[in-house]
Amino acid sequence: MLLLVVPLLLFLLITWQVLADGPLLDVDARLSDALVRPDRASELLSDLGNVEVAVPVLALALAVTAWRLRATGMDRWWLRPAAGAAAMLLVPVLVAPLKAWTDRPGTPAVPPATGYYPSGHTATAVVAYGAATLLLLPLLGAPAVRRVLIGLCALLILGASYGLVRRGYHWPLDVVGSWCLGAALLVGVVLVSRSGRRTSAGTPGRRSGPS
Repeated sequence: MLLLVVPLLLFLLITWQVLADGPLLDVDARLSDALVRPDRASELLSDLGNVEVAVPVLALALAVTAWRLRATGMDRWWLRPAAGAAAMLLVPVLVAPLKAWTDRPGTPAVPPATGYYPSGHTATAVVAYGAATLLLLPLLGAPAVRRVLIGLCALLILGASYGLVRRGYHWPLDVVGSWCLGAALLVGVVLVSRSGRRTSAGTPGRRSGPS
């Protein structure tokens, strides 16, 4: 539960600072000024958080996980894929009202507008790539392959986050806030997956009943 409480508390702290125009926003602005250098590379990296890029990756992981678990005759094989899909569906459900509520202006690098906190692209990247990794890890046997998958997930999330800040699409705190929100959603995926494993361990599968 600590893994769930910590990101939620950090998210609440950052959200409070955004709403109250707190001192963290001064640090945020200085950091943004130092990092923003719009270029083609940052544009491409920021695209890693696009729904059209990230969601198909998760959809593929959902399909592979469902197919593998069902093929083993696992009871409630659909639970883990459903948890991953639900986490992704919750991103717009949570992010859209938060953007309207905080009404945060964008950086000087974008046209005048509001609704930049939290970053929807960052939340999409964290949940899509993170959930895909969590679903596929139990299916991989070789430790080296598992490490590669975790490293690739981290690179995709950090690449998208860096691109969004470097391009000036978001303030750094917009991105960090979405890390916290996405982490909480991923903890939910882990908890549901563990619950499914415990249930399956105590219940005979449909292809492996008691002898």
